[in-house]
Amino acid sequence: MTITYTWRGDFGNAEVERLHADGFDREPSEHDWRAQVTGHSLGWVNARDGELLVGWVNVAWDGSGHAFVLDTVVAGEARHRGVGTGLIAEAVRQAGAAGCEWLHVDFEEHLRGFYLEACGFRPTNAGLIPLPAF
Repeated sequence: MTITYTWRGDFGNAEVERLHADGFDREPSEHDWRAQVTGHSLGWVNARDGELLVGWVNVAWDGSGHAFVLDTVVAGEARHRGVGTGLIAEAVRQAGAAGCEWLHVDFEEHLRGFYLEACGFRPTNAGLIPLPAF
């Protein structure tokens, strides 16, 4: 497996949605990932094994010094092979190159080792309010 990482690389909505449906254990939808990231994000990183999209991460931002890792996902067959850490490493490089001072990430407890140990994030205090559906 030879993985290439591309900042703001081309992707199809369906291939990103397939990754997300698999990675987040849900049914695929018609979500428009391209509109989401081109309208709201600093960029995104594609991880490809040849032509096959095997990993993806969205890097949102505040338009200034803070960037945010969202929706990190790796295809089942590519997990535990360094693809996720490669995605985050490229996100770190590109957010820094864009002048961001901080890269934030929220994660569930089972991903603590990945983000803190493998990727080098440090723990911080944060808060969260679940919002009701309207």
